[in-house]
Amino acid sequence: MTPILRYFAYEHLPEHLQEVSRPFAELARHLADTLPAGPETSTALRKLLESKDAAVRAALDT
Repeated sequence: MTPILRYFAYEHLPEHLQEVSRPFAELARHLADTLPAGPETSTALRKLLESKDAAVRAALDT
């Protein structure tokens, strides 16, 4: 398993935040499973994590 994937876990979040986080986790898993390991894949996953974090923070304001 790619170590960064642990940061996409969402089961511990309240339900309304799980709904925001879940699609990012699914996409992260898909990318990790289908792209070759390497710096570009790592960058894609890192930037997706940044995006997920921002989306979850935005949902905190609702």
